[in-house]
Amino acid sequence: MCGIVGVCSRHHGASEDELRRMNSQITHRGPDDEGYFRSGPVGLGVRRLSIIDLAGGHQPITNEDETCWIVFNGEIYNYRELGTELRASGHSFLTNSDTETIL
Repeated sequence: MCGIVGVCSRHHGASEDELRRMNSQITHRGPDDEGYFRSGPVGLGVRRLSIIDLAGGHQPITNEDETCWIVFNGEIYNYRELGTELRASGHSFLTNSDTETIL
């Protein structure tokens, strides 16, 4: 099971140190990997238990034009079929992760 942390503040930008401290408290939720995203007042952190796309499923994951980012804990069972449909519609993928199909 993965763990997700986040910060959104009107008063200051998301601090990498703050995110790392929060993420260190949930290492047991995702011992395989950690990742961070910061943009202005918003910061996301994730601890990952790697199940699908062990090498390429590092989170946070972005869409093809980097306008959306996601951290996700769950499983999309039909992600291969969805990926095929989305590629046929012109989307490109950076990973083989089920998470990327959400974006």
